[in-house]
Amino acid sequence: MLNAVFWSFAIAIVVVTLLPFTNSVQWWIRMWDFPRLHIAIIALTVVALAVPLAISYKPLFLGMVCAAFVYQAIQIFPYTPFAPKEIALSAAPSASDEVTSMAVNVLMENTRYDDLINIIEREDPDVLLLMETDALWAEALESTLARYATVKSYIEDDHYGMIFATRLDVVSTEFIWPIDDDTPAVKAILRAPNGPEFNFIGLHPRPPVPGNDTETRDRQIKNAALMTSSMDRPTICMGDFNDVSWSWTTKRFKEYGNFREPRIGRGMISSFHADYPFMRLPIDQLFVTENVGLVSFARLENFGSDHFPMIATIFLKEDGAGIDGE
Repeated sequence: MLNAVFWSFAIAIVVVTLLPFTNSVQWWIRMWDFPRLHIAIIALTVVALAVPLAISYKPLFLGMVCAAFVYQAIQIFPYTPFAPKEIALSAAPSASDEVTSMAVNVLMENTRYDDLINIIEREDPDVLLLMETDALWAEALESTLARYATVKSYIEDDHYGMIFATRLDVVSTEFIWPIDDDTPAVKAILRAPNGPEFNFIGLHPRPPVPGNDTETRDRQIKNAALMTSSMDRPTICMGDFNDVSWSWTTKRFKEYGNFREPRIGRGMISSFHADYPFMRLPIDQLFVTENVGLVSFARLENFGSDHFPMIATIFLKEDGAGIDGE
């Protein structure tokens, strides 16, 4: 009986490790991109428990599970503090050059409006991206959003509403649909306090859950990268990607858009699920191009959503401006 239990675990670990290699868009396959840390921990635990036991074909058993552990560990290693940092924190030439951006999936059913309002008013971001905003959220945030010179709203009750607000000078801003579905994205050209223009892209594609395969999500993320890759301006991309940092979709996004990622070398800074620490994953993303300096990047406190707010302070580099702090 014990032998069968251990072999069942071994086979399950290997199968869920191999399934994403198919690059299938089926939700029940792509979902295994997400819990790589969890799979690695289970694999390591199974090996540790099996070592002193008499298990049939033990060398094969240990080889299979150890190989799965090593592969999963390699995938998540860049998102640990032990890996080299992809972006060093830098001080802006002056505080007036800094731009603070906040992205928040509010959870449409969440009614803790005042808690989020307090966070927004305390952090006072220059750029604010809100996702899952329905009419009730729009009404609750009306007075807070009135502080911003530009507010664009796409209000829906299907979990894909979006509000974009900024106090920066706006060259252009619009909701776009990178593919033929009903999930919008924000594309804005803003002017930083020190003068340069930059792109802000906000995304919230659909997650891989029953009824939602990932073809639509993957195409939206890819098209957002292609949309920015040919632009000369510095670019910031934020939002709830419904995709983990280490998936091939997100890696392709980085490559196509020439993006860098602040999580690498700093830890996962997981943003979802806010209520279940053992299930947390880094799916609310921040990506910046080479000519964007990073002052800070952080996760804020729980306000009743299943996502934590994510906030970043950046500046636009001019001739190598900025002083490295790491």
